[in-house]
Amino acid sequence: MTDFDTSKLSWDEWDELQNPPPAETDFDRVVERAISRRGFLGGVLAFGSAAAAMGTLGNLMSSTSAEAQEAASRFQFKPVAIATDNTVHVPEGYSWQPLAKWGQPLFSSVPDVDPAKGVSLENSDKVFGENTDGMELFVIGGHQVIAINHEYVNPEINLPHTEKGVPQSADDVKILQNMQGVTVMEVAEGENGWQIVLDSPFNRRIHHNTPMTLSGPAAGSDLVKTAADPKGTDCLGTFNNCGAGRTPWGTYLTCEENFNGYFGSTDANFVLPEDYARYGITAETRYAYEKFDARFDVSKNPNEPRRAGYVVEIDPSSATSTPVKRTALGRIKHENAAVVVARDGRVVVYMGDDERGEFLYKYVSNGIYVPGGDTSMLLDEGTLFVAKFADDGTGEWLALTPETTGMKMDEICVFTRQAASKVGATTMDRPEWVAINPVAIEAYCALTNNSKRGVKKNAGGDEMPVGGPNPRAENEYGQIVRWYPENDDHADGKFKWDLFCMAGNPDVHKDAYAGSSNINSGNMFNSPDGMMFDTTGLLWIQTDGEDTNEGNFAGQGNNQMLAGDPATGRIERFLTAPKGSEVTGQTWSADKRTHFVGIQHPDAPFPDGEGKLPRSTVVAIKRNDNAMIG
Repeated sequence: MTDFDTSKLSWDEWDELQNPPPAETDFDRVVERAISRRGFLGGVLAFGSAAAAMGTLGNLMSSTSAEAQEAASRFQFKPVAIATDNTVHVPEGYSWQPLAKWGQPLFSSVPDVDPAKGVSLENSDKVFGENTDGMELFVIGGHQVIAINHEYVNPEINLPHTEKGVPQSADDVKILQNMQGVTVMEVAEGENGWQIVLDSPFNRRIHHNTPMTLSGPAAGSDLVKTAADPKGTDCLGTFNNCGAGRTPWGTYLTCEENFNGYFGSTDANFVLPEDYARYGITAETRYAYEKFDARFDVSKNPNEPRRAGYVVEIDPSSATSTPVKRTALGRIKHENAAVVVARDGRVVVYMGDDERGEFLYKYVSNGIYVPGGDTSMLLDEGTLFVAKFADDGTGEWLALTPETTGMKMDEICVFTRQAASKVGATTMDRPEWVAINPVAIEAYCALTNNSKRGVKKNAGGDEMPVGGPNPRAENEYGQIVRWYPENDDHADGKFKWDLFCMAGNPDVHKDAYAGSSNINSGNMFNSPDGMMFDTTGLLWIQTDGEDTNEGNFAGQGNNQMLAGDPATGRIERFLTAPKGSEVTGQTWSADKRTHFVGIQHPDAPFPDGEGKLPRSTVVAIKRNDNAMIG
């Protein structure tokens, strides 16, 4: 047990504390290997800069002034400067307003929260949840419905009656459980801007105790059976919901990320199962659930953590539908799930596993998507792959099957990280959101950072050498990798890749840590995290990094959202967030004239102003002339 306050640590910091990486590797040997392959600084900067400055390799020199001017016109806003204050800033000619704040009611019978008193147990599953994250908007019978994740809670704020937010009872735990998960809510624009439609039949809270179904190869496995669910097919709750996705048939995919921090042991002598270590499951938890809810006590229910860590499918059109955990998509710390239909109609889902040195995955369905047809098995029956990148700009997807891994299918789905290690996948710098370009056959992944690259191993003991799409040791800034499927087919087993950009600080560094050539003093940032394309093919990049504005991060200010043009590599800053917050989750209104953006865990009194407690908030951004965002 720790003897200091861990309540304000990020999940990444908390994992680092609970599971320190294995001992240092031979750093000199790792760098030597990278240099021998193509040269560390020279090769990285030439490859990263040339590839990032244009949309494809080799196109850098083909740009003309006319082409550059045409590309520049794609950005219909004047970039904003960095900020270090406590509010949101958007470009001239744009405005923002809060749409939904933590504790805001979804039903007219529920009062708005008084942050000084917190949310009552009775109302905790009837209000907008805490720490907004991934989101998608659906048009259902003419109604605009947003499904949105609530990644975790801030106990000191959410339980103001307790000391430092430490739960003192089962009721306290239940309040925290109810404020996480997913909100489904109808929204509408009126004279006073965008508002939640109270009492809409679509409004719903999904939380840590919502009944769910396990499907796919792990359903019914002995690995997921419990005393409460001897069949291994029915479970409760979805946890640490981070990124999101949507299916072509109109359902929402919510992704379970740092689920490990919810499970612990009340028995000091209980020996944790061997597989726990790879996922960071320890005897200590973030919120003390195990002290008041036996489901989270692994000494009593050792299989319970194996029922978390999945992509969960939710039907936003039915408030009574049962969410489904799709185990065929693997059990990892899912960031998001980016879905595309391949050339032959098969469904492809790209997924990142957000931890240092973990992997990038792809699922390809066996069946074909037919609009209006049966979609119930498309995310259950298929093949899971993991990416292997070569230094020459090529790569391949390695199938995770009993033949390639020596594991049974249920084991592959429950112990997916171990399966990926067995086939020799490429360890990545925290692969987070994947975004698929709607106007080109290419996809992108935000590699947020990895301060242990080149000096440590990952949690499974895999090397994290410098090279390929992870070109910098002790990488504090992050980069965005892009790949182009062979044969213009997302289901193909091979791809080519480059780096769209390497974040950095050109005011502090003059080497690889300055970033790629499309990073400059006016647009620099660190830790790219959330990413989504709009319908025109602009890539919107959100950050979750250091906002100290000092040292290596001097001049970068608060976290931000930027727009990137895949055709030119140009990147411009569109939004800055309040101090201490992360910019995460975004979607657009049906007419594309409003951009909804999530502001998570602000340290500042946002959005209610001085003297008020901070509230995680979704803001609605519009152009003052009501034109399309961009």
